[in-house]
Amino acid sequence: MTKEQKDNLFVLIKSLSKSEKRQFKLYVGRLGVNEDSKFLTLFNILEKLPFYDETAILKKGIVKKQQLSNLKAHLYKQILISLRLNPSHQNIRIQIREQLDFATILYHKGLYKQSLKILDKAKGLAIANEEKNIAYEIVELEKVIESQYITRSISSRADELTIQAKELSQQNVLASKLSNLSLQLYGLFLKTGYVKNDKENKRVTKYFNDRMPKCDINTLGFREKLWFFKAHLWYSFLTQDFLLCYKYSAKWVTLFYDNKDQIVLNPVFFLKGNHYLLESLYYLRHYEKFKESLQRLESVTKESWFPVDDNLEGLAFLYIYNNKFNLHFIEGSFKEGLPMIDKVLENLKSYHDRIDEHHIMVFYYKIASLYFGAGENKKCIFFLEKIIDNKSLEMREDLLCFARILNLVAHYEAGLDYNLETLIKSTFKFLIKMEDLYEVQKEFIKFLRGLGDIYPNEVRGEFIKLHQKLKQYEDDPYQNRAFLYLDIISWLESKIESKPISIIIKDKFEASLLRK
Repeated sequence: MTKEQKDNLFVLIKSLSKSEKRQFKLYVGRLGVNEDSKFLTLFNILEKLPFYDETAILKKGIVKKQQLSNLKAHLYKQILISLRLNPSHQNIRIQIREQLDFATILYHKGLYKQSLKILDKAKGLAIANEEKNIAYEIVELEKVIESQYITRSISSRADELTIQAKELSQQNVLASKLSNLSLQLYGLFLKTGYVKNDKENKRVTKYFNDRMPKCDINTLGFREKLWFFKAHLWYSFLTQDFLLCYKYSAKWVTLFYDNKDQIVLNPVFFLKGNHYLLESLYYLRHYEKFKESLQRLESVTKESWFPVDDNLEGLAFLYIYNNKFNLHFIEGSFKEGLPMIDKVLENLKSYHDRIDEHHIMVFYYKIASLYFGAGENKKCIFFLEKIIDNKSLEMREDLLCFARILNLVAHYEAGLDYNLETLIKSTFKFLIKMEDLYEVQKEFIKFLRGLGDIYPNEVRGEFIKLHQKLKQYEDDPYQNRAFLYLDIISWLESKIESKPISIIIKDKFEASLLRK
């Protein structure tokens, strides 16, 4: 996205659907005095501009440069108010918050009984929908009203509210501790990636155990269970215990399928849970379960009752297509997956302001891997260079590393060996900066560095030697994940047996189905 397009107001206006734009204009036009409002004129100008251009706006003469910032802020606020009134953005959470606002207004007008009546209904709705933070706010307002002794409520009312406030407070504190731990583990994962040895494993395990609050899972509500599963999931990912990842992601997803109303209320968490489930199944190579879970997720997102908005459309695309790539990688059906690429690139353009750059680069890596498996190495290199040339991007080091290694392999396969030595040196220089390289990476780079000194008739023998060295890491819990980024073993076997890598992977896949 260009610098101009990052203007928040412009991005918001461009994200509006036709019906949302129409409603905004109706909302503004409710009062005659608004028909010629400057902020509506600004809206109409920005709506027509292909990109944000402050000079073009000022040329219209609706406002001076010093006043433009305030006018933009006012327009931004009015659009948000209009969107809040739009039925498509109404949900239980907004409805409860609205009822709390109404009750607060009635309280300030001295209409205490009316306020309490609304609060009681809103509280029941909040508790039923696991909105316990709002429920606690409601109880606190009920306590304020009751404490004024104006309503002459029954004597047990004070005890009832006190107990309810205490229970909600304890549940909110527990949910907060679990969500904090989940977020901290996720942050640790983004910063350091997966544990690479026993020392790191012990450190992460201690970190997790020290911060995990004691609780009985059977007594927890939906929200507390969700955060409990999320915290355990991130711990399992960090420690590369993919069976445990599968266990907790499956519990997470089942929790939603058992509470369909929560899918509607928390669709983002539902989508994320399914993504982690699919990722776990991919790492474990549980093909049938993976395929079944992916099909189920895709069918649910197409149901008429499933919420629809810009954010959800972007996330659904991100998670479903990421895993469609993974399905082709498991099957070895690289060529069959190629028609999907144009649709993915088209959607990346459509959702460019809703998908962060890191995930776009992940898509590029998957596209490159698909082209590599299909034997189209120059196209593979084209997408890898988009990752390698992106100097401003902060990504996980392991992905950046394997993008460079796959780039070397693709150059070798494409016969572009005139600058292979330069590429090897720059890749090696990059890898040296990384801490705790996988042994797989070290061995492979060592092999490539010596490739120039090997006679053509000796190459196959060197491939066999490297294959024997790397095979020992296939079952190593701290090393085998390297093969998920780039199946070096299958590539070596393709060179040894003089077969395309897609055939090697497909044969392994079919053999695994026969064993089950």
